Amino acid sequence: MTETWDPAGEGVLRLPSARLVRGRGLRLPLPAGPEPTFTVHLLGGPPPQVAWESRWLRWPDFRLPADRDAARAVLKEVWRRAPDERVEVACRGGRGRTGTALACLAVLDGVPAEEAVAHVRRNYHPKAVETPWQRRYVERFDVEHSTEH
Repeated sequence: MTETWDPAGEGVLRLPSARLVRGRGLRLPLPAGPEPTFTVHLLGGPPPQVAWESRWLRWPDFRLPADRDAARAVLKEVWRRAPDERVEVACRGGRGRTGTALACLAVLDGVPAEEAVAHVRRNYHPKAVETPWQRRYVERFDVEHSTEH
């Protein structure tokens, strides 16, 4: 078992279940403190190399995941690992794709889909989830799978 994030750490979102997940923008320096144990890179092209475990979810800027089933699976993995590990989701800027992924994690954590974007904007970044289609993606995120823990 690894320690999780400091709840007051930069970019750390506390989900209602008390799971902590960090969102970040890759164009910014790595925040101070411990490194992640697992990162999901939400990028249109191959991610940077990192010294810890990571996955690449092909997700072009301002768009939606290229493979929605893969997105659902990797976000469930993030949610499952969050109680015991330092997990993060990261895109180039840390707002649109990252905010959308964090909002989907909030849905998996029990936040009603129609409230998830507001939850992430309130608790992560006020400009998270940048496009109308990203918002719709969250609102339609497959909640029937949220009970598969």
